[in-house]
Amino acid sequence: MPGGRPRGYDPERALDAAMLTFWTQGYEGTALSDLTAAMGMSAPSVYAAFGDKETLFRKAVERYMAGPGSYLGAALEEPSAQALAHTFLHRAVEAVAGEDTPPGCLVVHSALAVNPRSASVRAYLTGLREDGVTVLADRLDSFPGTAGLPPGTDSRAFARLLVSVVQGLAVQAASGVPRAALHTVADQLLACWPRRAQ
Repeated sequence: MPGGRPRGYDPERALDAAMLTFWTQGYEGTALSDLTAAMGMSAPSVYAAFGDKETLFRKAVERYMAGPGSYLGAALEEPSAQALAHTFLHRAVEAVAGEDTPPGCLVVHSALAVNPRSASVRAYLTGLREDGVTVLADRLDSFPGTAGLPPGTDSRAFARLLVSVVQGLAVQAASGVPRAALHTVADQLLACWPRRAQ
């Protein structure tokens, strides 16, 4: 039986193009015509290869988090709570204020303007945020002795603080704040390291 017709597109490149489009315009701001133009594919081809818009968006987010947005994974590999926080914040700045990528964060940009009718997308993005808080808190709890947070520190609240600051850094980057200024913000937070609860 003869083989199928070779694909006339590079799926990796097409997914990168979709990721950059969603990153620049957000989920709601991206129309199918924007995606087909960026990916160099017809609408039927996009549906056949990647599914509907929401399915493509989820794949783009996964690609983002495995690539430019991989600062969470890098932070989890650090040997102490302070090193984790430093890597998480400063690697996030590099991601949201990169020289060759759109300013801001794909996930934050999309979450800020999700239409209430897109409930499943909203739930997906909320889940990603809460998962991030959970894995950070769990990792903070895992450090032994002086490598961890000071005794009495609420690790989940601290993890949420880190996530909230990163989201704020993304918004600042999208509004034009320079990367150097964002690194300064990260350093300022790190200088306010929690002390032992009284």
